[in-house]
Amino acid sequence: MAISPHLIESYDEAVAFLDARIGHGVKPGLERMTAALELMTDPQDSYPTIHVAGTNGKTTTVRMIDAILTAAGSRTGTYVSPHLHAIEHRYTVGGRHLDESEFTQAVTDVAPFLEHYETEADTSLTYFETTVAIAYQAFAAAGVDVAVVEVGLGGRWDATNVVDAAVSVITGIAMDHMEYLGDSISAIAGEKAAILKEDGLLITGPLPPAAEGPITAQVANTGSKWLRSGADFQLTDVAKAIGGWHCSIEGRFGTYEDLYLPLHGRHQVDHLATAVVAAESFFDQALEPDALVAALAAMSSPGRLEVVGRRPLVLVDGAHNAQGLDGLAATLVSEFPEVPRLLVVGFRGERDVAALLEPLIGLFDHVIVTAADDHLAIPTADVAAGVRQAFGDEVVIEEATPVAQAVTDALHASGEDDMVVVTGSLYVVSDARDRLVGADPTQ
Repeated sequence: MAISPHLIESYDEAVAFLDARIGHGVKPGLERMTAALELMTDPQDSYPTIHVAGTNGKTTTVRMIDAILTAAGSRTGTYVSPHLHAIEHRYTVGGRHLDESEFTQAVTDVAPFLEHYETEADTSLTYFETTVAIAYQAFAAAGVDVAVVEVGLGGRWDATNVVDAAVSVITGIAMDHMEYLGDSISAIAGEKAAILKEDGLLITGPLPPAAEGPITAQVANTGSKWLRSGADFQLTDVAKAIGGWHCSIEGRFGTYEDLYLPLHGRHQVDHLATAVVAAESFFDQALEPDALVAALAAMSSPGRLEVVGRRPLVLVDGAHNAQGLDGLAATLVSEFPEVPRLLVVGFRGERDVAALLEPLIGLFDHVIVTAADDHLAIPTADVAAGVRQAFGDEVVIEEATPVAQAVTDALHASGEDDMVVVTGSLYVVSDARDRLVGADPTQ
């Protein structure tokens, strides 16, 4: 079988190759990924994978696992989605993001195979499927020891779910993406648990009771082992600290005391415990405590309860569903001073804005509604109506686009001792970060 080369000679051409697949939507099923990767001799099978699903916290948990594995001496590859700024930021190899040249080469490596498949099968891969194929090939080419891969949507039909993972993770389950995953916790749990394969190992963070049944069934059907937060591993001595949290973790193989996690949000220590046990399970032994401490010292989670400015204090958080906004509200109340707060907010997709914002009632007296340059962005007038329904008539509501202008207006309207919170769609958070700290996700 002859496959003609597709010469991609620049970063812009590599991005255009991907962008040509924007708008192909969500296509359930793994037959396209399976067939395309088979043409590439199944690069995803050349290294072990830790596969991370969950409603919230997936990207942060991937970053935590990656930091722990890297500190222990493993050469890792990671894939997360969506990206905050540039497409190459979905990928890391050896603890750093691909640069433009490396990303261009990764696209060049897969383009002829993907185009050959699309021609022969008379179909098109989606944008997301294409980004995943790039990840699996890039990790194989780099000779990683292990890949840590974030599920995009659900699990069962997600394009990443062509791996037979050494360790599978579910960070947690809540209501989101019901149009694809089902309208109950039980249904969503079943879709996410489908990443678990025969004789697998599953690690779960805190779960609602309604998720237990479907996960129990998948564990039994696959003959897998299940390690549960609170039963097989647990947090102890959790306490707030300056800029983060202190905790100890009773893991699968060892106990790790007096850890400092420099991230805001009580839920982040739950993700840390899950990440620690995932790393332990991959190595099949306890972690070296000093290496774990070193991994956490440099831990960051861009766009997730992230402080990106001072005087006024500016917090950005991609809280785009009910559970995320509950976490944001709890964090504002427990970890930040009670000062005048201004909210910059915009959402995308099918969202009940008023219901989503209920946890934030009483925390803001000024709101600037915005929208990213995104074909699924909810119009600012519609978001403003939802804000008014949730917050009432006493709150000042303005509309401003683009996001950079909304952020500028918020800074001008705030005193040095006030606080600005940017939340909602990760596209909004991305544009806000770009305005405030630039496009480097490590800043």
